[in-house]
Amino acid sequence: MTTRKTVAAVAAALTLSTLTCLPAQAAAPAVADGEQATPIVIGHRGASGYRPEHTLAAYKLAIKQGAAYIEPDLVSTRDGVLVARHENEISGTTDVADRPEFADRQTTKVIDGDPVTGWFTEDFTYAELKTLNAKERLPQVRPDNTAFDGELKVPTFDQVLELARKRGVGVYPETKHPTYFDSIGLSLEEPLVAALQAHDLDDAEDEVIIQSFEVANLVELDQVVDVDIAQLVSSSGAPYDQVAAGTGVTYASMLTPAGIEAIAAYADGIGANKDLVLPRTGGATTTPSALVDDAHAAGLVVHVWTLRRENQFMATNFRVGTDRNAPGDMYAETQAFLDAGVDGVFSDNPDIASAALADWLG
Repeated sequence: MTTRKTVAAVAAALTLSTLTCLPAQAAAPAVADGEQATPIVIGHRGASGYRPEHTLAAYKLAIKQGAAYIEPDLVSTRDGVLVARHENEISGTTDVADRPEFADRQTTKVIDGDPVTGWFTEDFTYAELKTLNAKERLPQVRPDNTAFDGELKVPTFDQVLELARKRGVGVYPETKHPTYFDSIGLSLEEPLVAALQAHDLDDAEDEVIIQSFEVANLVELDQVVDVDIAQLVSSSGAPYDQVAAGTGVTYASMLTPAGIEAIAAYADGIGANKDLVLPRTGGATTTPSALVDDAHAAGLVVHVWTLRRENQFMATNFRVGTDRNAPGDMYAETQAFLDAGVDGVFSDNPDIASAALADWLG
């Protein structure tokens, strides 16, 4: 879907203090008149702290635990079916490596500039992929989740949308490696839009937010759908489409005041690594950065990722004890980010985040 013209326009807007190279913002600002909307909890890959990630069981539990949105990461099969996996390499999240009939599918590919060895969704038809069983990606960290290994399947995007409509929650899909999938003729954006239209979830009032770490695909999506758009940003590095095009745009340059204004030309929000909102010194969080205020000034909401209950994923001031895999104080961590003004949190543990939000709201 992405074109060289789009990439060039994005680079110009993100590196200069002008927005004339990007299309005018179609949607109304997500934050208006200085009034913050009620923050939301997003079930990160479902309730992935308690069930294998990106399974219907994980999404259902996230909804039960109070998540307002569920988050499917989207990759494609060989026959163009969008499925929910964090990566297109699936040996860590399915039993494909134990299936002799697929042994010859193991290969090495270059994904976003890095060599990756394993089994890839784009080398399987959906009929083949649905014979695989999902499994826990972090068995040493979350051994209780391994009880579900072999019982769950890889869901399609359509199945996730059906669940969301039935349960009355929002959907927060992420396009994974869109430049790579464009390069192999399996663009993610067209089937994503078609699925939203088929489920009547493509209007501005629908609770759908499309996110990506790349930029040009979001710019193009903003022109063809009315749902909200969120630009994902990391604490280091650069969007791969900008790397591939050699524009020099980095996540750091995107988070300058001019860069945030440029994001606001095509997006409604920023999905930020949590360290960008509460920076760390010596392992502990310090005072909030200017990111939330700058984003709100530009009419953008800020959702931070990812809040997980295990100590190893937290700043030192939220850890409890010395066991890296033991639960820390994610309740306090959630409230610290709410105090910093964020509009939502992605969490593997929606029950804790929802309880913290409810108490914070009073």
